Amino acid sequence: MDNNNIIEVKDLRINIKIDEGTLTAVRGVNFEIRKGETLGLVGESGCGKSLTSKAILGINEKKCKAEGEIWFEADELGRVDLLTLNPRGKEIRSVRGKQISMIFQEPMVAFSPMYTIGNQINEATLLHITKDKKKAKEISLEVMRKVGIANAEKRYDQYPHEFSGGMLQRALIAMALVCNPKLLIADEPTTALDVTIQAQILELMKSLQKDFGMSILFITHDLGTVARMCDRVAVMYLGKIVESAPAVEIYKNPQHPYTQGLIGSVHKIGTKNQERLFSIEGTVPLALNLPAGCGFYDRCHKRIEGVCNVYDPSLVDIGEDHKIACFACTGCPNAPKNQEVTDK
Repeated sequence: MDNNNIIEVKDLRINIKIDEGTLTAVRGVNFEIRKGETLGLVGESGCGKSLTSKAILGINEKKCKAEGEIWFEADELGRVDLLTLNPRGKEIRSVRGKQISMIFQEPMVAFSPMYTIGNQINEATLLHITKDKKKAKEISLEVMRKVGIANAEKRYDQYPHEFSGGMLQRALIAMALVCNPKLLIADEPTTALDVTIQAQILELMKSLQKDFGMSILFITHDLGTVARMCDRVAVMYLGKIVESAPAVEIYKNPQHPYTQGLIGSVHKIGTKNQERLFSIEGTVPLALNLPAGCGFYDRCHKRIEGVCNVYDPSLVDIGEDHKIACFACTGCPNAPKNQEVTDK
């Protein structure tokens, strides 16, 4: 494990047994997150982003069987493969919530309606920092103020239904940050919020990242948010990383046809209203009994007949910190020679 990395995910696979067979939701995911950086994990709904993030914390459902390696430099355990730990054991609990925290998608359902906001933030404080209830409350109030919750003393004793969506999102961030984690996983943290509140939450997260010195795994399908938040981007499709590069490089020089399609489907400033946005043909297939070859084969306008439908491309380097999984891309070292690219 590289000393500059806070976490390394290697060949992560998640299989789900269903009546129709085995659903391969995550198919050999590889990425690393460096200390102090924000990695954006981008892709359509259902591509395996949330399952990947939950596998890091060991909180997927029992029917989700994870294989591979997830290396993390834990305080008490040292360098450890998180997948080898009992998901209900003491060791993973010393990491979960304390050194790795998560902001879930829907703040309205992330909190229990039966307990006050302060009580739920305090749960992590009492478990990982101090058993003194008075001191725990002071710590919780301090982080509530830090995330911009006005009149924190009053809000501390209120219930989730008494919070607006934006304020509830701030409380969720406070709960994730109360133990000063090394890694924050933010799973679609602004999806349910209006544009103004989204901007406030994103600025808040960037500010808190500097204060806490943490790394962030930012999961989203919003490319505008990625451009604003992330240092590097990993594009995910059908359970695999198909391209990863610095954020500037992804927007300036996207290589994978899927990445090009995602960026082309976003309306740009200066374009005329009547101009049609790019549309990726077809739909994401179900990751069940998948045929051989690249998962994007049926939707790709650069597909190579006899190659892309036979072999599954691996992620390889094509430039400085730029990796891609595509046979048809120019300069890709794993592309078979003497093959012609066939457009649809």
